[in-house]
Amino acid sequence: MFLTLFHCVQTLLYKYLKYIQPINHQSKALQLFFLLHNFNLPWQNIIMAKSLLFLLSLSLLAFAPLCFCHTNNYNHGGYLYPQFYDHSCPKAQQIVQSIVSKAVAREARMAASLLRLHFHDCFVQGCDASILLDSSKNIITEKTSNPNRNSIRGLEVIDEIKAAIEKECPSTVSCADIVALAARDSTVLAGGPHWEVPLGRRDSKSASLSGSNNDIPAPNNTFQTILTKFKRQKLNIVDLVALSGSHTIGNARCTTFRQRLYNQTGRGLADFTLDQSLAASLRNNCPRSGGDQNLFFLDFVSPTKFDNSYFKNLLAYKGLLNSDQVLVTKSEVAKQLVQQYAENNQLFLEQFAKSMVKMGNLSPITGSRGEIRKNCRMVNS
Repeated sequence: MFLTLFHCVQTLLYKYLKYIQPINHQSKALQLFFLLHNFNLPWQNIIMAKSLLFLLSLSLLAFAPLCFCHTNNYNHGGYLYPQFYDHSCPKAQQIVQSIVSKAVAREARMAASLLRLHFHDCFVQGCDASILLDSSKNIITEKTSNPNRNSIRGLEVIDEIKAAIEKECPSTVSCADIVALAARDSTVLAGGPHWEVPLGRRDSKSASLSGSNNDIPAPNNTFQTILTKFKRQKLNIVDLVALSGSHTIGNARCTTFRQRLYNQTGRGLADFTLDQSLAASLRNNCPRSGGDQNLFFLDFVSPTKFDNSYFKNLLAYKGLLNSDQVLVTKSEVAKQLVQQYAENNQLFLEQFAKSMVKMGNLSPITGSRGEIRKNCRMVNS
């Protein structure tokens, strides 16, 4: 029993160090790992390391609950970690990846749609899968909000994943975690970065139409409004610019940027911060009236590849949405970040992964709160 617990703590500690602790061979934490890793050393050598034994005791106390969390579906610690389903549903991530891979192979655009689904979920009540709920007696769906109406996609993919996981391990994996994993896998499939997704979220029993209308940044918002909405979520300007880079893949509808082509200032003039040759090309399929649902690539250079060409487009004044271009025209700090990411693709990918983890930690429901929905579209009866 003790050895099982000990080795479990050893594994968790290693993953914690790899995931959070900077690699520093002089750190006490990493020394502790090496001590654990060499548990079969002569005891007199271990006794000499009194301070490390003290840390060992603390580690056992801190990590022991995680080793037994698989005995039920509650996140007693109240925080998220990538190994949450290692015991209770070890094939969960494999199932998500497989189904997302097939969906993106059928339609490349689906990668952006699943990534956007996670974003729109997290900005309303936190990452709780509230966006998936249909309207019912006590719920008004978020799917009819201005940011989501006629544009939110990927719901059927989430349904397929949920059905497969329920068959494998019933009432175990939350819809909120499925959405988070699908967003990561979609990014990777498009050529973007991989990150370990902290898990252990539970699903909400409510939705917020007003929150969806008010908290999700809109394409025509000013820079300051967008930044304020990010700050409400405890996300900063670095997160704002990095996460905006998700527009390196996907599409936007004519209705989301039409005003830039015809009446940006309210005086019947086009947006002067939009490259005029691009504006002329866009007008061909985005008329003054009609064609609201006509689709355009957000990044016309590499529309299905997750890279930094989005930022290069902004510097050439070829951002499609107003909310994109203002990163260059309305904030010197944001512009500097855009320049850095345009020059260094790896820097962008690394920061994007960090900001996605940060966004994925927005107000998760844990413990005995919420529920694990059996059907992502409705609360359990």
